[in-house]
Amino acid sequence: MKLGYIDYLNCYPLYYHMLEKEPLKGVEIVSAIPGELNRMAKDGRLGMSAVSAAALADISADSMLLPHFCLSSVGYVGSVLLYSKHPIEELGEKTIGLSRASATTVGMLKILMRKFYDADPSYVPIGTTPDLGEVDAALIIGNDAMVSPEAPVHYTYDIGDLWHRKTGFPAVFGVFVIAREAYENCPDTIGRVIDSYRHSLTAFNDEKGAVIAKAAQKYPEIIYNLKDYFDRFQYVFSEELKGALNFYLQEAAELGVLGKIEKLTYYPE
Repeated sequence: MKLGYIDYLNCYPLYYHMLEKEPLKGVEIVSAIPGELNRMAKDGRLGMSAVSAAALADISADSMLLPHFCLSSVGYVGSVLLYSKHPIEELGEKTIGLSRASATTVGMLKILMRKFYDADPSYVPIGTTPDLGEVDAALIIGNDAMVSPEAPVHYTYDIGDLWHRKTGFPAVFGVFVIAREAYENCPDTIGRVIDSYRHSLTAFNDEKGAVIAKAAQKYPEIIYNLKDYFDRFQYVFSEELKGALNFYLQEAAELGVLGKIEKLTYYPE
């Protein structure tokens, strides 16, 4: 079975056990940026995967949502950044570049601009690394937001912080899904993946220093303090975070940012 892994620092703690301690037989880990995993999940090429929360608008009919785990933060997170030549209040008639890696944060930015800044700027796709050469602002996520910019940036906005301050909700960036076909054909493998995620979170709580050391080896380009960064994340998909996800999906659907989801189906406990 193919298992998607968001190849970013924030996803690493949930894959620590299978990557560093006990590889899973019969599981092929597919590492990619969120945008690519979203497309693969939509095309039915993954049995399980971490995906952008926004991807649920495209895959919810053919997928089940794991009720246990997510990638979330409350407030400032440091890896979902809007770099800008202008104050955000002045971007209404400007052009914003959107990283092809992103989906959830793209939706958050569009909701924020429309609902809280009464603005409807032009959006264009850009690469994954910071570049304000031909745009007025650029949305950068993941590891690419945690390296030093090549050129000075006049204004930097953390989308997780803006989202929390403006809406009052945590930001649920990523979720974990199971393709219905895999649910029917690979129940034992799915169970072993879930157990591995649980072992990873136990290790993250009990031996955080070891997890951080391995993460630093895997992602040496990141300039952040890894402990501080990990402390900003919530990986247990609480009822509060499920509510935050529903709020995001409803807001996105109402504004036409994402398609409407009729129903989210959770993997049975």
